[in-house]
Amino acid sequence: MRLNCLTNKHSDTIWLMTLCLCQIFIMLVFINYSAVLPLLREEWHMSNTQAGMVFSVYQLGYIVSGVLFSTLSDRVNIKWIFLSAAAWSGVMNLMFALYANDFSSAVLWRGLTGLGMGGTYMPGLKLVAERFESARRGRAIGIYVGALVLGASLSLLVTGMVASHSSWRTAMTVCSISVFIGTIGSFMVFRGYTPVRAIRHPEQTVHKEIITNKPAMLVIAGYASHMWEMYGMRGWLAPFFAASLIQWGDTSSHATALGATIAAGLVGLGTISTAITGSISDAIGRTKTITFVMIGSVSCSMIFGWLNATSLWIMIAVGIVYGWLIVAESPVFSTALTELVSPGYLGAAMGIQSLIGYTMGMISPTVFGWALDRFHGFELVPGVPANWGIAFMTVGLGGAIGPICMYWLRRDPASQKLARGKG
Repeated sequence: MRLNCLTNKHSDTIWLMTLCLCQIFIMLVFINYSAVLPLLREEWHMSNTQAGMVFSVYQLGYIVSGVLFSTLSDRVNIKWIFLSAAAWSGVMNLMFALYANDFSSAVLWRGLTGLGMGGTYMPGLKLVAERFESARRGRAIGIYVGALVLGASLSLLVTGMVASHSSWRTAMTVCSISVFIGTIGSFMVFRGYTPVRAIRHPEQTVHKEIITNKPAMLVIAGYASHMWEMYGMRGWLAPFFAASLIQWGDTSSHATALGATIAAGLVGLGTISTAITGSISDAIGRTKTITFVMIGSVSCSMIFGWLNATSLWIMIAVGIVYGWLIVAESPVFSTALTELVSPGYLGAAMGIQSLIGYTMGMISPTVFGWALDRFHGFELVPGVPANWGIAFMTVGLGGAIGPICMYWLRRDPASQKLARGKG
């Protein structure tokens, strides 16, 4: 019996690592736009608000497909959802590389790319939740989300490096090739896969199981707050470093490449932090873990944008803490939701989570860009531009809602299992 248990755990680990590796390849289109944003903004004469809108329309595409595919995953084989969505995102990103030449065309192709990505993250998350029992689920989902963060980090790094040595179109093309590799590799993930058909009882409805499920909706609201903060920060992190380097006398091309590299390193820290935080939440509880992490990330958001008046090394030092915390609680939110919703409605719950969370993630980068434009030239202290500081504060204010939701959640008797740990 013990040997069979160890064998199953070993098999689960290999399966999880295979899924994670494929997702890393697929994720190279995720925030590659941010890596070349300084070049595109100059080439296409875009305002900061327009630049933020291109990032946001990707989120809009993600929302539409994320809600649709997450809900369908309760009824349709996840295999075909995952594979077709991944291939679609690779093709649409290639169309961006070949045919995007101004703000309007960028909006079109970037939005269509987002449509594909929505069919990989949440369905993949559901696969992990189905495979791992509650006692091991936090760690497993943490590793899965960590792989996605690593892929996002590499999307900045690879795109920035290729663009600096060739062109942004070549960089985007390389990202599409990576997606196709990940899609082909995903066939191994689904080898022998049998869809889990959860039984739905007549008294169960979406309204009862999700909408009027107060603990589940508080988790979703907290997740939305997290997404507002994370996507506002990640969408503008590379441009922030690039702008700071240019302000200090660097050239545009070198600043773009170096800014993308630094941002990639900071975002990549989430690869480790998500796995660790997921494991911590298994031990001390979901709500307590989320609260501690979000208070730290919000504190960083409130000060980070003002650091361009200091030095690059101070920015990197604080950025290390910021990058570690900004995504760390993401798998804990997802794990908590799987423990508060009936299995037959988990896909629908993830769809609602995607709708609300990614809507906030869609709006936040545009608000950030608006703040940059609105406060351009404004100085609280002579010689210290205030627009970046105010822009980062907009993401911090949204993120502050998360700990409040967790406070209310801990007070709800139905959520005590999340507060205790071990599930």
